[in-house]
Amino acid sequence: MTTTEALDVRVYVPIKRHELLLQIFRDLLRGESFTFINDHDPKPLYYEFRSIFGDVVGWEYLTRGGKAWKVRVTRTEDSQGRDLAEASTLIDLRKTEQADWKHVIFHRYGMMPVGAIMEILAAEDPDEIRLIFQEKFEGQHTWTYKTQGPDEYVIHIEKQAEQGLDTTGAAVVEAFDVRPHPPAKRHDMVFDAFDRLQSGEAFIFTNDHDPKPLYYQIEAESEVAFAWEYLEHGPEQWRVKVAKR
Repeated sequence: MTTTEALDVRVYVPIKRHELLLQIFRDLLRGESFTFINDHDPKPLYYEFRSIFGDVVGWEYLTRGGKAWKVRVTRTEDSQGRDLAEASTLIDLRKTEQADWKHVIFHRYGMMPVGAIMEILAAEDPDEIRLIFQEKFEGQHTWTYKTQGPDEYVIHIEKQAEQGLDTTGAAVVEAFDVRPHPPAKRHDMVFDAFDRLQSGEAFIFTNDHDPKPLYYQIEAESEVAFAWEYLEHGPEQWRVKVAKR
């Protein structure tokens, strides 16, 4: 099923992109490939592929940067893939660069609907990740060890609630539209605006898809309490108010 025409997944919301591309790869035979175009670096998807299907993922960047990241994906060997009967996704930290752990986990967690489960595999207890969930999402998730050492940890994280609704009445001091900018720039714009906020202030930004994964990245990395409120929820545009408590 090797294809020469690139599949443009930018028209889909992020979770649908993952679901579609995972299914396409699942159907590939050994040596077959497909090409897709995304609007940001899809590295988290690469790790998700390897976590589910094993070391059989050929990943070649044809175009990097800007609004069009083009990647050719090849199945290099046959594989059965992991059973995801209980979980909606799998992240194997043994196949993920440690510097990317937080980005991959919280980016993917941000896409999950309430009630979904992420399975994490690790060679040792991922204490830093567990502590972030305890601190940032207390009462909003469950963390369950299915296997606990000595050489393999299997963890199920169930998302039990969304967070971040703004009930503070914070004053809006800035509003901007990130859609004309490439994805990496969009993230910088939001983080920079958040850094400029004083307590009790807020900004509003407009995006072309649900930016909830960004919410979880801020939540995981920031020590400052904040609120996140949807003012408009698609399908063409999303407007979000971010307030610093």
